[in-house]
Amino acid sequence: MIRNLTNRIILIVVILALALWIDLTPEIKIINPINDETLFSQNVEPRLGLDLQGGLQVLLEADIPEDQQIDPESLNLARDIVQQRTDALGVNENVIQIAGDRRIVGEFPGLEDTESVLAIIQQTGLLEFVDTGDFSPEEGSVLVTDYSPTGEPITSSNPDEIVYHTIMTGGELSAVTVAPDSIGGSYQISFTLTSEGTKIFADHTGKNSGKFLTILLDKQVISAPVIREPITGGQGSISGNFTADSANAFAVQLRYGSLPVPLKVVETRIIGPTLGADSLDKSVKAGLIGMAIVALFMIIYYRMPGLAAVISILTYALISFAIFKWFHFTLTLPGIAGFLLSTGSALDANILIFERIKEELRNGRNIVQALDLGWTRAWSSIRDSNLSAIITAVILFWFGSSFGATIVKGFSLTLALGVIISLFTAIYITRTILALLINSFKPKNLETWFGL
Repeated sequence: MIRNLTNRIILIVVILALALWIDLTPEIKIINPINDETLFSQNVEPRLGLDLQGGLQVLLEADIPEDQQIDPESLNLARDIVQQRTDALGVNENVIQIAGDRRIVGEFPGLEDTESVLAIIQQTGLLEFVDTGDFSPEEGSVLVTDYSPTGEPITSSNPDEIVYHTIMTGGELSAVTVAPDSIGGSYQISFTLTSEGTKIFADHTGKNSGKFLTILLDKQVISAPVIREPITGGQGSISGNFTADSANAFAVQLRYGSLPVPLKVVETRIIGPTLGADSLDKSVKAGLIGMAIVALFMIIYYRMPGLAAVISILTYALISFAIFKWFHFTLTLPGIAGFLLSTGSALDANILIFERIKEELRNGRNIVQALDLGWTRAWSSIRDSNLSAIITAVILFWFGSSFGATIVKGFSLTLALGVIISLFTAIYITRTILALLINSFKPKNLETWFGL
């Protein structure tokens, strides 16, 4: 019936034990018993999506004329910068992805301070060191310069307005830190320049002693220090009326560069944590009720094979949740729906096998022959149906990635993963458990034990 049944049982027990270990603990830690040194540590806290724990969803759009084409690489770079900025602010489990050819969707589960995140992701973050000569602009004023992040030259429509020359941009910064300012108890931004930036800075400060070198962020004056002496070491600082929070936010912008295209907020959606918790609670209850109904049906209709299928499905659920936790997949309501749908695929495979077994038993085969033929003859149908489901999931995932539909992506990912795991449980675990039950109970009355 099954060769090496003992080895298969041992493997299943080991897999089930590992799955339970991951499912029931927030952290996997292996400690050396000799010196109590941590050999391995992995955080396996479940990651809940926006719809399950609340948070912020924001839709950003390129703030340029609609008839102006946007380079896909520039939009992708803007996405990466927004991701890095929000990561640096400590916003965990955020998802930033491109939607279409000029929009970016950001999701921030569990976020409470929405204003700071919205402020930092919208700012272009263009730092400029501008030669203003003998003119000392006021802090907070706006200047027109000849530098544009899109590569287009900037000219003033007003002939009386001066266009100032940008000596260097934030692209020449190699390191940025925040430090307390010795004067006034505020904070300052310390920076280190690249080799090219060091040369530019040294040349300009060496030729313009006594002149003003104005520092702008998104064309707004931050400070306008006087060049006292040549600065050749490639290091400097930016002073202003910075608090600890504003200095850190500013440093994040400089550290991760300026946005290649300006962004504006088109739409925001805030989901409260109470609503998310209610959705999670209802989803769990619905899943448990559905599983209970399915388990009763399988046991009543298929008897012993049904019991094996129920044990297999429970194992499938434990393995799936362990994989979600280990690889930090974000659980969402559509993702849970995909998981439950893949559970149906697992049951479908079992039902096909059991019906083939019953058919073989009715044709006079003994139990061993019926089991072998049942699995062999049902495999082609199981393979084709599950392959179709995986292909559909891949298409949905591509669609969700191309158009920023995170709901579709979550559904397709859990569906595909669930189908793959269900194949393993139906073909390997169910057969092993059924063989173990038959060896243990040695059923004689097949009508009672197999529901013929």
